Amino acid sequence: SLDYCVVKIPRWDLAKFTRVSKNIGSSMKSVGEVMSIGRNFEEAFQKALRMVDETVNGFDPYIKPVKEEELIQATDKRTFVLAAAIKANYTIEKLSDLTKIDPWFLNKMKNIIDYLNVLESQGNNLDRSMLLHAKKLGFSDKQIAAAIKSTDLVVRRQREELGVTPFVKQIDTVAGEWPATTNYLYLTYNATSHDLKFPGNFMIVVGSGVYRIGSSVEFDWCAVGCLRELRNLGRSTIMINYNPETVSTDYDMCDRLYFEEISFEVVMDI
Repeated sequence: SLDYCVVKIPRWDLAKFTRVSKNIGSSMKSVGEVMSIGRNFEEAFQKALRMVDETVNGFDPYIKPVKEEELIQATDKRTFVLAAAIKANYTIEKLSDLTKIDPWFLNKMKNIIDYLNVLESQGNNLDRSMLLHAKKLGFSDKQIAAAIKSTDLVVRRQREELGVTPFVKQIDTVAGEWPATTNYLYLTYNATSHDLKFPGNFMIVVGSGVYRIGSSVEFDWCAVGCLRELRNLGRSTIMINYNPETVSTDYDMCDRLYFEEISFEVVMDI
């Protein structure tokens, strides 16, 4: 009865250290984590990859080259080696054998790369159904723009003209037993209606995102202090953040909590 999918990914800041092993094993090396919510795995997965690293567009096959030893041994960037391998027509069976990742997940990842190939072959000739399908698979405007050799603002304008906009959904904490009343929200393109109304007159506070070396809970406390002061002033507040370890993502800290990526596209959509 749950209609959403959650993906959590750790963030490793290994590039800040010299001579450190990039291999991921049983010892903890991550400095933070992200959490994304979507209506299918592809949507949530691509959102999460962008949350971990704001320089990444999604499940991108052009970040790392294919190296079979990196597929066998997990590293902090293995996801992108996997993307490159799928792009290079490795079979699901071979990838499953090398990585020991369940074929269900590999097939979902292949769906993303297959549609990336479709976008690249189409160029600028995207119609509404193609644009909507790309958004349902979690492609960002910037990611679509890179595939069709355009800009994210052009894609955004085209999206708005064609009426391809996200819907706001509530996280249902009671598995549909009675109507959900939470203010815990996420955006999705895999829907046909909003779960709540938009009276306006809200003030948005943008969170500090994933913990990393040099940015941790003290920056989140600034956001919480801002929310509290706005509440004292009688203002309605919106929080946008995606870090499940923070105080700002407690749903009782603000009037509406959008568990979403912090990017130009998403903030403007909200």
